[in-house]
Amino acid sequence: MSNRPDSRLHSTVLVSPGRESRRDRKTRRAAARQLVRADQADQRATAKAKADLLKAERRATPLLPRAGEHGPAALRTPGRLQLPRHQDTSATLAGAYPFLAEGGLGSDGVFVGQDLYSGSSFVYDPWVLYTRGTITAPNVVLAGIVGSGKSALAKSLYSRSIPFGRRVYVPGDPKGEHTAVAEAVGGKAIALGHGLTARLNPLDEGHRPSGLDDTQWTAQVTARRRDLIGALTETVLDRPLTPLEHTAIDIALAGVVHASDIPVLPLVVDRLLTPDPADDPDKRLAEDGRLVGHALRRLVAGDLAGLFDGPSTVRFDPTLPMISLDLSRVTENATLISVLMTCASAWMESALLDTNGGQRWVVYDEAWRLMSHPALLRRMDAHWRLARTYGIANMLIFHKLTDLDNVGDQGSAMRALATSLLANAETRIVYRQESDQLGTTATALGLTRTEQDLLPALGTGQGLWRIKHRSFVVQHQLHPAELELFDTGARMSTFA
Repeated sequence: MSNRPDSRLHSTVLVSPGRESRRDRKTRRAAARQLVRADQADQRATAKAKADLLKAERRATPLLPRAGEHGPAALRTPGRLQLPRHQDTSATLAGAYPFLAEGGLGSDGVFVGQDLYSGSSFVYDPWVLYTRGTITAPNVVLAGIVGSGKSALAKSLYSRSIPFGRRVYVPGDPKGEHTAVAEAVGGKAIALGHGLTARLNPLDEGHRPSGLDDTQWTAQVTARRRDLIGALTETVLDRPLTPLEHTAIDIALAGVVHASDIPVLPLVVDRLLTPDPADDPDKRLAEDGRLVGHALRRLVAGDLAGLFDGPSTVRFDPTLPMISLDLSRVTENATLISVLMTCASAWMESALLDTNGGQRWVVYDEAWRLMSHPALLRRMDAHWRLARTYGIANMLIFHKLTDLDNVGDQGSAMRALATSLLANAETRIVYRQESDQLGTTATALGLTRTEQDLLPALGTGQGLWRIKHRSFVVQHQLHPAELELFDTGARMSTFA
C-alpha cells in the first residue's frame, strides 16, 4: 500500500457560510423587482383615484358658460363692441399712464418720504435737478386743503435744506407758523405789529451786495426806494399812480435823501404835502402829490402808524440760516398785511439779489393774501423770473388753485401775472383737494385724468408731485421732533 495521501481529499470545494449562491441571488433580485412594481402600481392607482375624484368634483360644480348667461341676465348689447386700434408714442402713453415705470429722481437731494408706487425713497432738491437739466425753473407751487399736511411739507423742504448750506427767507408769515422753525434752526423771527418794539424803516439801504461800486450801489438804492414808495402808495390808494404823482414822489424822495443821513417816511410825507419852494416854483407840486402824501401819511400817523415811521430797530442779517417776518399780530388788517409784505420784500431784496448770497428758499405762505395786491404781485413775479440768476427757489403755498380766480378780472394783467407764476414753476405739488376743485386744479396744472382722479383719495401727508412732465405719488415722512415742531393743529388737539 502506498503511503502518499489521497489526492481526492485536496480537490474538495469549501463554501463559507457568508457567501450567497448564484441561485439565491437571482431569487432575491426577482423578489425586489416584484416589490418595486407592486409599489409603482399602488402609486398609480392612488393618483388615478385622486384625479378621478377631482374630475368628478369639477363636473359636479356649477359654472357660468364662457359667453355668460343667456337672456336679459347677460347685460349685453345685441351688437359686438369693437374699438379701433390706437397707436401712439411712448412719451404720450407715459403721460396717459403715469407711475407705471418711473425711474425716480436719483439719490441726491433732501429726503422727503416714500414713493408709494415704487416703494423707494423719494428725494427732492430744485438746485440738483436744475444742474442735471431735469427742470429749467427752480420754483415750487404747493397746494392743499386745510389739514392735508402741506405746511409740514413746506417746513421739511426748507429746514432739511439748511444743513446743505441753503438759507431760508420768509418775507411774510401771516399766521406765525414759521417762527418756531426759525428759532429752532438758529435763525431769527422778527415780529411786527402794533405795541411791539420792532420797527422797520422801508427806506433803509439794506445789505450791500458784493461787486458793486459806489455809483452802482447808489443807483440801485435810489431805484429800490422809488419803487417801494410807489408800491406802498398804490397799495393804500388801490390804484396805479399817475405820471404827475410819480414826479412828485421822485422830487420829494431826492430832497429827503439829500437833506438827511437816514431818510424815513415821515420826512417824505412832509416833502409831499409841503414841497420845498425851490422845487416848486409854479406852486403845482403840492397839488400833484397831495393824494400820495395823504396815502403815505396812513403809514406814519394814521391807523398804520408805529411800524414804518422811524429808523429800523431790527437788522436784517443775511448770514443767518433763516429769517422770518411774523405778521400774525396784524392779520385783521388786509391793507397792513400787504404794506408789511411790500416793505419786507424790499427790505430783503438787496440780500436776495446778491449773486454771491448762495442758494436760498423764499417762502410765500398764504398766497391768496399776497396776490390780491398788484404792486406786491409784480414784485413777486420779478423775483420768480430772476430766480435762476440769483440762485433762489421760490415756494408759493395755496389752499386751492381757485384762489387765482380772485386775482383781478378775467383777462386782466393781474390775472396774467398770477398765471405766469404757475408757468414759471416746474414743480407742482398737489395735496388733497375737494371734489368741486378738481376741474380747476387739473386745468391750471395740466393734470391728466389719471392724476386728477387721485386727488380726492390722498391721505394726510400724501401728495401728487408733478416735476415737469414726470409724476410721483409721495408719502411725506416726519421725525417725531419735526412732527412736534411743525404741527399747526396743536391747539385743536389739546384738551384742558
